[in-house]
Amino acid sequence: MKRFLIIGGGAAGMLASVYAARNGMEVHLFEQNEKLGKKLFITGKGRCNFTNGCATEELFESFITNPRFLYSAVYGYTNYDVIDFFETAGVKTKMERGGRMFPLSDHSSDIIRALEQQMKKAGVKIHLGSRVKRLLVEKEEDGNARITGIQLDNGEKIQGEQVLVATGGNSYPSTGSTGDGYRMAKESGHTVTDLQPSLVPMVTAEEYIPRLQGLSLKNVTLSLYDGKKCVYEDFGEMMFTHFGITGPLVLSASAKVGKLLKKKYLTARIDLKPALTAEQLDARLLREFEEGKNKQFKNVAGSLFPAKLLPVMLDLGGIAPGKKVHEITREERAGFIEKTKAFPFTVTGLRGFQEAIITKGGVQVKEVDPKTMESKKTKGLYFAGEVLDLDALTGGYNLQIAWSTAHAAAMAAAPTRTSLKVDAVSATGMV
Repeated sequence: MKRFLIIGGGAAGMLASVYAARNGMEVHLFEQNEKLGKKLFITGKGRCNFTNGCATEELFESFITNPRFLYSAVYGYTNYDVIDFFETAGVKTKMERGGRMFPLSDHSSDIIRALEQQMKKAGVKIHLGSRVKRLLVEKEEDGNARITGIQLDNGEKIQGEQVLVATGGNSYPSTGSTGDGYRMAKESGHTVTDLQPSLVPMVTAEEYIPRLQGLSLKNVTLSLYDGKKCVYEDFGEMMFTHFGITGPLVLSASAKVGKLLKKKYLTARIDLKPALTAEQLDARLLREFEEGKNKQFKNVAGSLFPAKLLPVMLDLGGIAPGKKVHEITREERAGFIEKTKAFPFTVTGLRGFQEAIITKGGVQVKEVDPKTMESKKTKGLYFAGEVLDLDALTGGYNLQIAWSTAHAAAMAAAPTRTSLKVDAVSATGMV
């Protein structure tokens, strides 16, 4: 019986262990933490958005880095396969806004428990509190490298014909994401691309942003500009913080413009009233003015914005708060409307890995077989999940990457393969 050693007890490592063990392998999983699925536990604010229920082909629209690499793996193990896996394992699921899939209980522990149960049922041997120090690699007679096992922190060497690195990234280091996988990949001759936090809050420059701390904006449009060029625009929800901005809109934006922010600042604009054109907003303002000709501007403008936002808008708008509405000029009104349709500030960078949901960058995918996740440099060595140079937007897409790549690795490593899907997809010529 072939021995399959898995480094990392997160989403990718756990799922891979189930399928490898089901297909006749002696599977050993090594996790440095005292329990499995530590990052999974906090995913989706503890609710675990474990995949997305959209049509499988639509997944690729939300994969940011190297989406073509994922064709074979994703069609070999789709989002519907993931849902079926957990439903079959006894987890009732539900779909929410944007196709986001959650356990019906809203408890991420249900996802972890299901994986653990399936691991034990399949006979996976779990080694907790076991940190892997390095990979054991030997040169064969033909000069090619082959994995032979791993060495633990305590010096113990464990032999294995196949090894899967599923150690995650650098994000949320408190969960055990220490970047060990990148180090091991480099030591075995692989290229690791530039690493940076992604799906992470943004830092802003203006002093008035911290004044808005805690204010959530719903149904707004956020636009980011590099000079005059719009590099990101989307509609949704965001929130102000003491350092800048966060929320779904912002996290998605960070995945798109993170690399650009390493080089330069970006100009940001929020359309606070995207449902209204400037002309419609002007007409509404005029109606408000007509109904309260002798009111102070601050009292009229208060109907347009949340209370916390109003003082900042009054400062930016250039109209004295105490000015009577009948004294306001057309130019002053136009300037105020402009700020409403394009609330301005400057994005100076991203927060760090401590707050990032995922890591952008990782093992260069050109050095990995997209059908099997096996290294092209070292026979018997596989990579899956966040350790690879793959990332996506929020909405369950990053976990789908973990599940699909893990399944591909497990099925390729297994001596007997009961799934025909991977072969079927590879035959399509999509990769």
